[in-house]
Amino acid sequence: MKQPTAMPAAVQRLMTEEVPADSRQARQLSRRQMIAETVMTEGAMRIEDLTDRFGISLMTVHRDLDELVGRGLLRKTRGVVSAAATSLIESSDVYRSSRQEAEKRAIALAAMAYVEPGQAIFFDDSTTVLAMAPHLQDKAPLTVITNSLTLMTQLRGLPELSLLGLGGQYHAWANAFMGRMTTAEIARLRADTLFLSMAAVTDDIVFHQSPEMVETKRAMFDSAARRILLIDHTKFERRALHGFAPLLEFDRVIVDDGIDPEHLERLRGKGIAVDVAPVAAAMAAR
Repeated sequence: MKQPTAMPAAVQRLMTEEVPADSRQARQLSRRQMIAETVMTEGAMRIEDLTDRFGISLMTVHRDLDELVGRGLLRKTRGVVSAAATSLIESSDVYRSSRQEAEKRAIALAAMAYVEPGQAIFFDDSTTVLAMAPHLQDKAPLTVITNSLTLMTQLRGLPELSLLGLGGQYHAWANAFMGRMTTAEIARLRADTLFLSMAAVTDDIVFHQSPEMVETKRAMFDSAARRILLIDHTKFERRALHGFAPLLEFDRVIVDDGIDPEHLERLRGKGIAVDVAPVAAAMAAR
């Protein structure tokens, strides 16, 4: 049985609209919050099962889910609603931000060793890279270039951080901009370093479920002098459809110390530069 996790703030914000406490809207908001919490706890569910769970019609379930999908909290396809990633669909940034939090903090802290004042740096929209945000002010001045609306929001107004936001088509599930307009903007830039993460590692090649995401990250990859991959150990047990690049093409791969020793030995045996971030030490340093 899956253990429930603390729900992200984005789910709680479902209840912040100004409506009378005893109104139909209030009951609707409460139900949608419970649906979001249920799906995030389970990872994925059949849509028909939600009708039994909440005692509502299939039409009502679809209306509720369409609202939650529009907020970027869940994803819906072929009779299934999902928060967790599959090989074809990436999970929302809200769901991803609540997973492997300790590992992401450790990896982000280790990644800061490769940030130097005065650099121009690409940061992708991944939640692993987002964990670097609290540390960036310590390395100012920096020029931060990102397609992540979440990162833009966190860094706006901070002194000595020059923020370049990449526009394009907005994708709610990632809270980020992707597509042809985004890649065209990236192609006109040259950065010192790129920090990015991906959804899966298979046969020592990184993969992602979204072709638009792959194209956007590839544009950053091609426009950066140094490329650093941040990836937690669970990604080595996942699969995704679209290949991005072999690990050998990265200048550095940073993983947490939960990685299987066999994976680590194989990567280093191939000449892949790997840093291992200790989770316990990072948590103690908070």
